[in-house]
This record gives sequence, C-alpha cells and structure tokens, in this order.
Amino acid sequence: MEDQNLIELVTAAQNGDRDAFGSLVVQFESTVFAIVMKRLRNHAEASEVTQDVFIQAMRKLSQLNAPERFGGWLRQIAVRMSINRAVRRPNECIQSPDTFIVLDDEPENPLDKLLESERATELRGGLAQLGEVDRETLISFYFKGQSLKEMSDEFDRPIGTIKRRLHTARNRLREALLDVQSV
Repeated sequence: MEDQNLIELVTAAQNGDRDAFGSLVVQFESTVFAIVMKRLRNHAEASEVTQDVFIQAMRKLSQLNAPERFGGWLRQIAVRMSINRAVRRPNECIQSPDTFIVLDDEPENPLDKLLESERATELRGGLAQLGEVDRETLISFYFKGQSLKEMSDEFDRPIGTIKRRLHTARNRLREALLDVQSV
C-alpha cells in the first residue's frame, strides 16, 4: 500500500470514517491472520483473534500518533493478543470417542432398549442379593447422588467408613452380578 494512501486512510479512520477503516482491514487482514496463525496454529482460533485484533485497533486508533506506522502498530497488537490467547487458553484434553456416546442423537432401536432393560433387571437382582447396609450405601451414592459428606451425616458414620462401605459394597455387587449373569 502506498504510504500516502495509508496515511490518508488511517487519518480518515481516526476521524470516524468506517469505510476507511474497512479498507485498512481488507489491506492488513491476511498479514494479521498470518501473525496470529503462526502463534496459535489453529485456524478457527486464529480467525477469532484476527477479528479481535481489528476490534481492538478500531477502539485504540485514536491513540496512534503517527499514521504512517499503522502497519507496525497493528502487528504489535496481533502479536500481543495471540500471545495472550495462547497463554490463557485452557489445556486440551483428549477423550475417547466413547465418552461422547451420550451425545449421540440417533434414536434407540428396540434391541438397545431391551438390553438396557435387562441390565436394569440384573442390577436390581444384584442389589437384592446384598445386605441392607451395602444396598443402602450404593443406592444413596449412585441413585440419590449423595456426596460422601451427606452419606456420613445420614448414616452417622465417619467419611472413611463410608468410603470403605462403598468399596466393599461395589465388590459384593460385582460378585452378585457375576452370579446373576452365570445363571
């Protein structure tokens, strides 16, 4: 871009001319995107930060004293904002695709419903084989969704005892379910 043309566009944009600022965006968008993409290495994130850079530039344009330095000033904003995004982005975690099965929108077929019903029947049968303390412990934790603290209050036992009861009850339920399945 010709220096004089750049100075005119920046000055016009500083005076509130949105079309002039739009022209600046068109001229510098690919440069800003390249700077941001180099740091973030994620197309979607780089596109978002590029938009944020131009929003920030529009807000702070009145603070630019030398219009001929617009390109360097804009690059500095892009570098700073991409570093900020890279530092503040949450850590990525990799999940097994099985984790997202619950998000599957496909309707259940009759076989799935039958298998789910059979598993629920087996679970009820396994719970019925347990002693009262084990059954109440598992029901409170898994079906009522009580925390260890709430269970400690309900059963009037220390949290360590509740943890031990849960561990023991799970093992006994596993054994009971193996007995039910082997029949």
